[in-house]
Amino acid sequence: MSSHIIDSEQYGHLWGTETTRQLFGDRGRLRSWLQILSELAQAQADCELIPRAAATTIADVLAGLELDPAAVGQATREAGHSTLGLIRCLQAELPAHAREWIYYGATVQDLTDTWLGLVMQRMCGLLETGLSAVEAASVTLARRHRDTVMLARTHAQPGLPITFGFKAAVWVAELRRHQERVAQAAPRLAVGQLCGAVGSGAFFGERAIELQERFLARLGLRAPEIAWLTARDRVTELAVLCALVTGTLGKIGNEIKQLQRAEIGEVREPTREGLVGSITMPHKRNPELSEHLGTLARVVRGGASLALEGSTQEHERDGTAWKTEWAFVPEVCSATAVALQLGADLLGGLGVDAARMRANVDAQRGYVLSEPVMGAIAQTVGKHEAHRLVYEASITAIADGRTFDEAIRSSEAGQHVTDDELAQALDPERTAAHAASFVDRVLLGHSAGAAVIG
Repeated sequence: MSSHIIDSEQYGHLWGTETTRQLFGDRGRLRSWLQILSELAQAQADCELIPRAAATTIADVLAGLELDPAAVGQATREAGHSTLGLIRCLQAELPAHAREWIYYGATVQDLTDTWLGLVMQRMCGLLETGLSAVEAASVTLARRHRDTVMLARTHAQPGLPITFGFKAAVWVAELRRHQERVAQAAPRLAVGQLCGAVGSGAFFGERAIELQERFLARLGLRAPEIAWLTARDRVTELAVLCALVTGTLGKIGNEIKQLQRAEIGEVREPTREGLVGSITMPHKRNPELSEHLGTLARVVRGGASLALEGSTQEHERDGTAWKTEWAFVPEVCSATAVALQLGADLLGGLGVDAARMRANVDAQRGYVLSEPVMGAIAQTVGKHEAHRLVYEASITAIADGRTFDEAIRSSEAGQHVTDDELAQALDPERTAAHAASFVDRVLLGHSAGAAVIG
């Protein structure tokens, strides 16, 4: 029976992936721990700290061992220690000549932090792959809808015409920055731990640094320059990085949710046969993917908050803050993995109604083009005077139900602009073309494989 929604048979697909369940589940974690202890024994034998025969036996036994999590849990409860129960279970599986050399000189954090280094390494790979998929879907939308005119919206109100490609290109640029952050963070995060009781490696004597480097190299991890028992900035960086990524995905989901509202109707989430939005209103197509992106982003931000709390720890070891990682790291990573999958599905199958977008522009009766009209008038009377003239013309005409064109022509503002200038200023395509030029800039950066700074 599952007590956490990530492991729920009914709802688990919404909160974790098969990859993250294997990564953080009891059996997957134990398999990883056994690999770590096997490599530790081999490295210790290389450094002549334990007998080679014992290390070989440990590696052979652990390679095919499948521990029962329930038995390890019972032993852990009996010992009252985080890993002594595991040690006793392993000793029971090993012959006499090897059982005293298992987990030799290592602490709980040597094991769990090294495992965490492997987790962070894996998560950077998942982030890289997932972000690439979401970015590719956004690039396709930006390219396809480079010239698809739509309303910009500021403070939830209609603004100047832009293109839907411009909106998607903003997503592309933001996602690309996250890719850069992941690439920069990966070497910092793929770091293990082997430093003993207080971080000085005293138990291993003069071979401590050599052992650490040999051990971690066998696992594909970097050796830290010094112990990070209470320096948890790496974990915080991963959590905050996940919060940034899911924050962007949540923002994209919220925009799509709003644009899908019936009174706007400019985009549609992908759907499939049999997908039900409401059991009481059968006609509905609810924005399930969009909404869940926002939900996952909130969960990850909560975990990132706990990670930041862990920045303050005491002296050379502090279980109070450190052990919160055992709770939030699986949740943060699992939610992020799901969000990346949902983001790629959402954008990859997004329906875009270009005709509705243009109709919503035209429904504004020209008022959203007040800025270019003001700009044309400003050439004669100056910007601030032009603003006054257009403002006064607009307020009266809106109340009277007239179009913006009629408002300008029948007011003092119309005396300072020619018919041709007014016609150009009132052309949505002309104004939106400025947004399209930025789409080209973003896509050029994408095609060239180089970031465009701006």
